[in-house]
Amino acid sequence: MTQKQEFTKYEQARILGARALQIATNAPLLIKISNEDLEKIKFDALKIAEVELNSNILPISVKKPFPERKDEKLKRFKEQKIDDRKIEEIDAKEEEEIAKEGEIMALANPEDEKDEESGSGEEE
Repeated sequence: MTQKQEFTKYEQARILGARALQIATNAPLLIKISNEDLEKIKFDALKIAEVELNSNILPISVKKPFPERKDEKLKRFKEQKIDDRKIEEIDAKEEEEIAKEGEIMALANPEDEKDEESGSGEEE
């Protein structure tokens, strides 16, 4: 079970950033690097962290949670078949309701509007 853990690029960036911060704050190096090599990389904490990560010396593990598995069976939706007669009845009921609402709102007639316009002109 000792497999090499492959990290995503986001996990690598997070690990390198965290380790570089530790190195920048004078944490001890986990790998022996000669002074010549340190001068070549200009004592860059990020480069040192990268060398440590590539040498598999960092004691870091990443927990990758998986979604919970459900063992429920999917249920099919049962379509209700409606007869044409029922559809016609439903449409008729809707039309009656619309007609009742129209009576309540008292739809305007063009004749009523003409009387109001001529009446308002005489009063002025």
